[in-house]
Amino acid sequence: MNIHGKDIKIFTANSNPQVAKDIAKLLGLPVGKSTVTCFADGEISVSIEESVRGSDVFVVQSTSAPVNDHLMELLIMVDAFKRASAGRITAVIPYFGYARQDRKAKARDPISAKLCADIIAAAGADRVLTMDLHAPQIQGFFDIPVDHLLGVPILAPYYVEKFKDCSREELVVVSPDLGSVTRARKFAERMNCALAIVDKRRQRANVSEVMNIIGDVKGKKVCLVDDMVDTAGSICNAAAALVEKGGATEVYACATHGVLSGPALERIKNSVIKEMVFLDTIPLPEGAKEARISQLSIAPVFAEAIGRIYEDKPVSPLFV
Repeated sequence: MNIHGKDIKIFTANSNPQVAKDIAKLLGLPVGKSTVTCFADGEISVSIEESVRGSDVFVVQSTSAPVNDHLMELLIMVDAFKRASAGRITAVIPYFGYARQDRKAKARDPISAKLCADIIAAAGADRVLTMDLHAPQIQGFFDIPVDHLLGVPILAPYYVEKFKDCSREELVVVSPDLGSVTRARKFAERMNCALAIVDKRRQRANVSEVMNIIGDVKGKKVCLVDDMVDTAGSICNAAAALVEKGGATEVYACATHGVLSGPALERIKNSVIKEMVFLDTIPLPEGAKEARISQLSIAPVFAEAIGRIYEDKPVSPLFV
């Protein structure tokens, strides 16, 4: 068995240290000793306080808000490990910021997701481990290997257990837009229930208008499935339409990434959604519990993936 690096070391910056601690605990390891702070002028200061020479280093850091600070922390940590002669460096990015800027929507637009991919590779990362990229094609933006984990295998069992006493005929999984149909279909297959789609027309960024509901949700309990919730306008509008236009009796919602910008918490709190579930790729803001929001842990899946990467075993069994 060809093993890269003499041992595994898990490090974290400031975006989501609890996830790093949970991953390290499951692997039976301590979190690596490091300090990530700022100088007086705002420049990032990184200090690695233990040897990583020849080690297989995994840096856990979501590039969530403040996106640019967390991205720079990741880049500088990766550079520090490269200069400290780490055997291999894997950037573990549960939430990859800038992923929505994956194409030119109009003339002279940048493709910022590609730029971020290039910068991470240039900093010295040998591999990226991430979850539910906004567009799976972003894997191709990297010139280094990417292991792309999915949130559905974590979220679906939660709802299978939650609705174990319900008939499959009274449940419907709903995609809030056409772009999430593949994800919702896989979710529905795991739930063994029907699929519906909310057809919407987006007028401008973070503003959408629900146009039609494709599928029968009348008298059903429905579960909206998405990859991320940012300002929550789209998912709350979809939930309202499912009740008002479609006749659904109860609406639940889940997503991998809870970005929750601006008025998101207030919108969810005032919506018809009975419960919103996210994975802990991004820490929840204060007041999330009052908005009926809860989280599921990604640590078991990431710990398993890290172990498999270290031992050169396939990561694909985690998708089953």
